[in-house]
Amino acid sequence: MTTWILFVGLQPETVDFSDPALPPGFNAEKIHAGIAVAMRQIAERGWQADLCLIRPDETAGPTLAHQLSSKLYDCVVIGAGVRLPPKNLPLLEVLVNAVLEAGPGTKIAFNTRPEDSADAAARWVKAE
Repeated sequence: MTTWILFVGLQPETVDFSDPALPPGFNAEKIHAGIAVAMRQIAERGWQADLCLIRPDETAGPTLAHQLSSKLYDCVVIGAGVRLPPKNLPLLEVLVNAVLEAGPGTKIAFNTRPEDSADAAARWVKAE
């Protein structure tokens, strides 16, 4: 049985890097590199992964819901860039509710940076 992980994050080019809630020196290039590491680490665990990059606007919830309708995911990992900045709290709520509505029973995990996304999923996905 294939384990499917959905990694959800902001499109790196839409991130406000001046926000003091984000680590200093963070930029779109570092996020893209971290996403590549995360996807590789997920694959190294023998899991399949999809990436869902969203914009921080009214399209976020529908974009995630559409992705969730494409297959049954075992776990959705929501990136720290979505949940760390306090101004993103409404966006985080939209995403959590999209998972609850479009992917009932799907586990939700949170990473602290892209590179620990596989570990975040592993807290909820049982080893095969």
